[in-house]
Amino acid sequence: MGSQSSSGMSGGRDSSSSNPTDQPEATESNQSSSRRHRTADRQSTSEEEVDLAEVLAYLLRRGQVRLVHGSGATGLQLVQSYSDSDDDSDGAWEGRLGDRYNPPVDIRPDTQGLDRSEIRTQIMLATASTGMKSRHSFTDMLTERERGRCRGSSFSHGECSRIRTHFLPNYVSHKHTYHQKVFCGLYSHDGNMFLSACQDQNIRLYDTTQRRFNLLRTVKARDVGWSVLDVCFTPDTRHILYSSWSDYIHMCSVDGDSECHTALDLSPDERRFCVFSLAASSDGKEILGGANDGCLYVFDCEQNKRTLKIDAHEDDVNAVAFADSSSQLLFSGSDDALCKMWDRRMLREDRPQPVGQLAGHRDGVTFIDSKGDARYLISNSKDQSIKLWDVRKFSPKEGLAAALLAVTQQNWDYRWQQVPQRALKSHRLTGDTSVMTYRGHGVLHTLIRCRFSPEFTTGQRYIYSGCSTGKIIVLPTPVGGGLSVQEVLFCHSLCIECGGLILNCSLYPDSRVLSTQRQ
Repeated sequence: MGSQSSSGMSGGRDSSSSNPTDQPEATESNQSSSRRHRTADRQSTSEEEVDLAEVLAYLLRRGQVRLVHGSGATGLQLVQSYSDSDDDSDGAWEGRLGDRYNPPVDIRPDTQGLDRSEIRTQIMLATASTGMKSRHSFTDMLTERERGRCRGSSFSHGECSRIRTHFLPNYVSHKHTYHQKVFCGLYSHDGNMFLSACQDQNIRLYDTTQRRFNLLRTVKARDVGWSVLDVCFTPDTRHILYSSWSDYIHMCSVDGDSECHTALDLSPDERRFCVFSLAASSDGKEILGGANDGCLYVFDCEQNKRTLKIDAHEDDVNAVAFADSSSQLLFSGSDDALCKMWDRRMLREDRPQPVGQLAGHRDGVTFIDSKGDARYLISNSKDQSIKLWDVRKFSPKEGLAAALLAVTQQNWDYRWQQVPQRALKSHRLTGDTSVMTYRGHGVLHTLIRCRFSPEFTTGQRYIYSGCSTGKIIVLPTPVGGGLSVQEVLFCHSLCIECGGLILNCSLYPDSRVLSTQRQ
């Protein structure tokens, strides 16, 4: 419906204004009068006309209205459409506004906060980058090992991690083509499986044990409205979880030949309800979800019921995560531009209060990823930036007020409009307590995701993100300490060109294979 709607809109507008067969002839006097009125009113009505055209284009692209043949003067008629989703229809993706958008790279990033932070030291220790060894090249390390100057007879784990950071993915191979848009893709914790989900309502599981994508199983998703929105594995990799525009989170077994679907009822109050983000606890007993009603939901799989509902945000909750393996600390990110931290041990459901709030984004948060230590997390935002946070330093009240004011002043829709210049402001908001701000990727059309690179193989030295321009953006975490500005730009030049729109990417645990979902 997308391209047809766009062309239909263009044809309808041209027909109403310039097609002589669709309008009665007008006398010269009427034409002159009309011309005078248009000249007099042009200044007062031009903005309204532009707004009306934008609104019409928006409704057509979302699929909320359709142009059909009618009996009016233009021969066209607007008809309201009904969709299961508040998101874009296929038509909203035509034109690829992001293709014409070149995200600016911050050539001189402010690294003062990162230089003083503990995460810089952590990553440098994890990759054996401290002291004299940090200045050794890969060949120098091999020479030192051959001379017997390594501890023991081989490299340390940190040195192995540093070596692996030299071997990031740098080429593209296509493994599977779908006929509809893909919204989800994720490796299992051990890297032996990969799953994808798209608008055809099929969840596909691949065997990746030999780094080959062999299709193991195709699961037909149930109770799907518009598309599967998020997926995740349980820690034992025996089940997958997925969500859509539905009151339920679905759990499906993938272990063995049998397929068992279980619907987990969240019992929401909203009539139109969906879970945008899912996370499973480290023991697999609980599921955390963030929904369009601004609430967080915790479902206990053993009790088979919802055990917690947190009225968390003023807008859609686009991202959730467990802070660490304890499952007691929760992170959430929302369209209200805030990230919040919750401690379930001191939480009252009737009057929920976060432990702290993180403010600094100017627009909605699309994704968050925890470092896993309950201290650091990253957030991706529609303000075209990724921020690194230390949750031991929450934002003051003036920071929350500044973020609220900034997000209320945003009057563009990232799903179908180009990024306005005012959205690219680089100066920090008042009360912004983020450790580091990264730029150079595009967040358009959908909820672009970002993640830390694997801890075991890279020491989480990198942050990688999808991009609306069809690239995979790889950013070094310890900028200013571990890498120079030239190396930051080099990382941008290494971005893998995949084409389309890269919504989600998932790095294989050994960091040598990075799988993406292109739209």
